[in-house]
Amino acid sequence: MQVFGRAAGWLVSVGLFAAVAAAGSTAQAQPAPADFGSPPSGEIPIIFNDHHVYAKPDRLRANRVLAALVKNGTILVPLRSLFEQTGATVSYDAAAKMVIVTKPGADVKVTVGKPIVTINGEDRPLDVPPEIYRGTLVVPLRVIAEGMGAYVQWLTDKRTVVVRYNPSPPSPTPPPPAPPPPPPPAPKPTAAPTAAPTAAPTATPLGYEAFVVGDYDLSPSVYNELSPGNKASSAYDVSGGFEFPLIGERWMLEGNYRTLSYPHNSLFGTSICTAGTVGCNTVSGHDVVYQSGLCPNTSDPGCVTVVGFQNVQAFNGLGQAYVPGFRATETDFDARLGAKVLDPRVYIGVGYFVKHYNYLGYPNVSGIGFGLEKLPDLDQPFSIFASGWYYPTVSGNYTYPTSVFLGPLSGTVIKLSYSALKYQAGATLDLGKSPIYIQGGFQGEHFTGKTNAPGNTSVNSPFVGLGLHL
Repeated sequence: MQVFGRAAGWLVSVGLFAAVAAAGSTAQAQPAPADFGSPPSGEIPIIFNDHHVYAKPDRLRANRVLAALVKNGTILVPLRSLFEQTGATVSYDAAAKMVIVTKPGADVKVTVGKPIVTINGEDRPLDVPPEIYRGTLVVPLRVIAEGMGAYVQWLTDKRTVVVRYNPSPPSPTPPPPAPPPPPPPAPKPTAAPTAAPTAAPTATPLGYEAFVVGDYDLSPSVYNELSPGNKASSAYDVSGGFEFPLIGERWMLEGNYRTLSYPHNSLFGTSICTAGTVGCNTVSGHDVVYQSGLCPNTSDPGCVTVVGFQNVQAFNGLGQAYVPGFRATETDFDARLGAKVLDPRVYIGVGYFVKHYNYLGYPNVSGIGFGLEKLPDLDQPFSIFASGWYYPTVSGNYTYPTSVFLGPLSGTVIKLSYSALKYQAGATLDLGKSPIYIQGGFQGEHFTGKTNAPGNTSVNSPFVGLGLHL
């Protein structure tokens, strides 16, 4: 049913009134009023069958009913609350994400995320698909109207939806007690469907999570051509992600930024290693002078295997350079898109990774990969998370320094590539009713050298962090 409302997706203050008119002149006995809890301050009342129902528009509470949603100009209301008030039985098929409403003379089926309602076997289109809003299934109001044969009217001046429902006269049901068909349908809805539906919608449908978190890495160990296990400082990362529905499935999008700084040590400085000195060279930080030669001492950590050393060895039999001490910095970013494959919140997806180095003319390397991700369940007091992402090839173009000592290699461009594995595992703990939570765990990365790489690299460490549940 179309509503002359405001922008789609906002909760509205709508009073919902259903007048149930009994057929015939004899007054029908009214059902006992449902217990919906007492009204907290600031909540908006709903009138249903002359009884007040209280619901807070911005969140759900136990034993209270969601008021109403407006999406794309359509009113959506809680399916279970309204249909059960009309005497219908509601059941939930978790595998098919389908809700089945049964009542003598009416059979209604809706599927979460699909803009179709099936009424007595006939498919009818909906303007907005049914969806799960914080654990409660909401459907367009026309489902109530067409599915139960009700009359629906929108009162613009009072911002009220009036639903009048005339149930079938109950008198025909008692007269034929002799035939066996009427008795079996009666116990079936009361026993079987009532037990399953109450638990299934609350346990199976998950809310859509969104979060941002900052982590501090505790003294990461760095292993590469510059560092034989030196401890990094100023190492931290920032991550954020959210879940969303698309084409009837649950998806997640996540991003991660990390930076770390660590020392490269050497026994001699730039003043000792003068350009042109036999057995020394001057590859240091951003220096442009490059002279391949023998290192002063093979145990000196200043001896570094250079990018493309295979080509240098083929040219002059050498492949290392002497790099005086400096502080190296590495930063990387990866973005991940995944589809849910298991509950709760287990995703498989694709990722894009890029890494930047501030030393020795190393190029940015980047590549596309795939992985498995278990997002944290931030709606729980305690949860675990883990991920493993593999990038078969991350690569970039490296340019040899312009130097007479490199002969034909001087200024040429070669490909530098690795395969990369990133992994993480940890746990979260919420801080009471606050949206802030803490987390901790262990994470790392391992690069395996491929084309022209000086060798393998790895970084790993425990971490602690502070997050915000959005």
